[in-house]
Amino acid sequence: MMSGTARHDREMAMKAKRSLSKTTDPLERLRLQCLAKGSAGIKGLGRVFKIIDGNNSRTLDFNEFLRGLRHYAVMINKEEAQELFRIFDKDGSGTIDFDEFLVTLRPPMSNARKEIIMQAFQKLDKTGDGVVTIEDLRGVYNVKYHPKYINGEWTEDQVFRAFLDNFDSPDDKDGKVTTEEFMNYYAGVSASIDTDVYFIIMMKNAWKL
Repeated sequence: MMSGTARHDREMAMKAKRSLSKTTDPLERLRLQCLAKGSAGIKGLGRVFKIIDGNNSRTLDFNEFLRGLRHYAVMINKEEAQELFRIFDKDGSGTIDFDEFLVTLRPPMSNARKEIIMQAFQKLDKTGDGVVTIEDLRGVYNVKYHPKYINGEWTEDQVFRAFLDNFDSPDDKDGKVTTEEFMNYYAGVSASIDTDVYFIIMMKNAWKL
């Protein structure tokens, strides 16, 4: 099931790297640099900001913003970062709301795509608490065909954990996937798929919707 996603992931990362040389728009450049890290790229940046936002204000000032971008190895000069910051600091308060920032950074998706992503999430989130964990995956995600399960290398739980790690950013794998993280991940996948119809078919097949 995930092999399709892994392939899309590589295609998308390559596409993002190619487009980077062509675009001068700072928001698009940042988006593409995140996507070049794979579908979880935008989510990964979110995690970095969360760590930098030590006082949990869910806002960032310019220095925190710049530190986050550099920490995440985004190639950006100070002027470009300032321009970006101004785009997000709509009220000119000197701070930006990073949830809003991540939503704007996400590649735009049609409502049809958002709906099918939410259907998949709700199917996975058996307990209905808005977070997908290993417990939720039992009975929904079949491990029997997983090569590492077949050869005895991994237990069922290890397969589940690896599956959840797909949606988690590389820096902070907590084995929990929120709606927002799921949406950010599939926004990345969505960026590599041109038509809604194909995206919806892919999701239906992957999640048996």
